[in-house]
Amino acid sequence: MLNAQSLTKKVSTAAGELIILDEVSLQLQAGDSLAITGASGSGKSTLLGILAGLDEPTSGKISLHQHELTELGEEGRAKVRAAHVGFVFQSFQLLPGLTALENVMMPLELHGIDNAKGKAEFFLTRVGLNKRLDHYPQQLSGGEQQRVAIARAFASEPDVLFADEPTGNLDSATGAHVIELLFELNREQGTTLILVTHEQRLAQHCQQRISLEAGKVVERVCEQGVALSEVG
Repeated sequence: MLNAQSLTKKVSTAAGELIILDEVSLQLQAGDSLAITGASGSGKSTLLGILAGLDEPTSGKISLHQHELTELGEEGRAKVRAAHVGFVFQSFQLLPGLTALENVMMPLELHGIDNAKGKAEFFLTRVGLNKRLDHYPQQLSGGEQQRVAIARAFASEPDVLFADEPTGNLDSATGAHVIELLFELNREQGTTLILVTHEQRLAQHCQQRISLEAGKVVERVCEQGVALSEVG
């Protein structure tokens, strides 16, 4: 499903070359889940963006659903994202002038998916918002807005879902509910789930975890709970 080999990202600064990612490799199958953890500035979001085809590595290769992203231009990567990728962000990114139902319907309609309304209603009901379909984002709590964002992401039935700090703006109880929803839908839909998070309770739900430090993988944890140090 997703295979990344020796991803490196370097940028030039006034002080010289800065290495943001340093030879990061990983492999995921359909339905797998991965948490990317580490301190602020460790390269987590950069890695997420490169894996999703939003950014390009300086070197290395990425294969996503049999597409070599590193051999494609922006237009090609955009087509792959449209066909195979979904996103959930910390800031929800809902359109304020659209209702919850319309926010979920819009990307489905843009991609020409049949019965966009029915599909949007199904996923909003699945996340417990069947009574809030006609509410606008400003009429919803933070947790409800994030549930709309989750419904929107899963409604397009992506092969891979990328989530960047999906509980970062939520209180503990609401965050726990959002985590439960993410992994329930991950299991039901067979979607590969890749998360960036500071929260250990979220990371521990994933089958695999990698920890970054200064752009380098310093630890991997597999489903069996075996931690492997990668520096020394």
